[in-house]
Amino acid sequence: MSKLTQLLALLIAGSSLVSCYNKEEFKHIIQNGYDKVRANTKVKGDFCYYIGDLRFPYTDEPVKEDDTRGMIWNKEDLAKSLPLFAEIGLLSRQPVEGQSGLYQYDLTDLGREYWHQDIDNRFKRTRYYNQFCYGPIVVDRVTDVTKKEYTRAQGYSYNEVNLLVQFQYHVIDVPDWAINNQEKLYIVYPQVKVRLPDKSYVQTIKFYVGKDDKLYQNNLSYFQLKPTSEAIDNSK
Repeated sequence: MSKLTQLLALLIAGSSLVSCYNKEEFKHIIQNGYDKVRANTKVKGDFCYYIGDLRFPYTDEPVKEDDTRGMIWNKEDLAKSLPLFAEIGLLSRQPVEGQSGLYQYDLTDLGREYWHQDIDNRFKRTRYYNQFCYGPIVVDRVTDVTKKEYTRAQGYSYNEVNLLVQFQYHVIDVPDWAINNQEKLYIVYPQVKVRLPDKSYVQTIKFYVGKDDKLYQNNLSYFQLKPTSEAIDNSK
C-alpha cells in the first residue's frame, strides 16, 4: 500500500461492531475508504505502477560517481519502467541526438489519462513521484472477520485488539493497455498480477481498536507497485 495516505479514523461505535462483526458495515467502511483515497489523491484506480522520481519530458541520465544511493536507485527504477511504458504506449521515446543509448521520454495522450504525480516539498530537492494507475476496487462482500488480541508488555498503557477482515472484490474500468500487456507488466512489477474485470479477488486488511474503543484502519489506500527483478510467488 502507498504510504502517502494519512491514517483513516473510522468514527463508529466500536463496542457494538466488534461484538457483532457486522460484515455489511465493514463492507461499507472498506469501500468508502478506497473511494475517499481516490477522490483525495485523484488517482485513476487502486493499482499503481510506480515509475520513479522525474519530471516530464525526461532525458536518460547515466549513473554518476557522485550520485547518492537514492539517486542510483531511482535511475535503476527508471531504466526498467520508462522503456516498458514506452513499449506499451503510455510514453513516447525518442533517441537523443549525438548521445548513443540515451532517450527522451514524455507522456502520450493515453499516458496522461492514467498518470498521477505526487509532489513532495519536504526535502531540499523537490521530489516528483510518478505512477500510472488503473482499476478501481469494488467490494463485493466481507467473507470473514477474525478477532486477534495481544497483551502488551509491562509498561504499556493498554492491550491491543485487532480485527482481520477478509473481503472479496472485483475491479472496474480496466484499460486495454493493462489487459493486453499482462506478462510484460508482471516481469517488471511482479508483486501483483494485472487485475482483470471478469474475476474476483480476495484481500485481508487489519483494523485495530483504539483507547477510545473506536475502530481505526491505516491500510485503505491504493496498491503501489515498484519495479523489481526479484522472483516471487506466481500464485498471486
